[in-house]
Amino acid sequence: MRIGGSLLLIALGAILAFAVTDSINEVDLTAVGYILMAVGVVGLLITLVLMNTRQRTDVIQRRDGGTTYIEPNSGVDPRI
Repeated sequence: MRIGGSLLLIALGAILAFAVTDSINEVDLTAVGYILMAVGVVGLLITLVLMNTRQRTDVIQRRDGGTTYIEPNSGVDPRI
């Protein structure tokens, strides 16, 4: 689930929790709304943590046709 999906669940859950007062076949839509909001918040937090911990790799194409992969903070000068 990405940020858009999480925000969609939060918005849908808020609509069900705060705007709808009915129940369908004995299912409390307010409770369903709160559950959807909780799942959306958890998904958003997981997405943000994973995006923040993703390691970046710089790819440099050399003139001799080779490829150099440089990890951040590896001490290697990327201009080589």
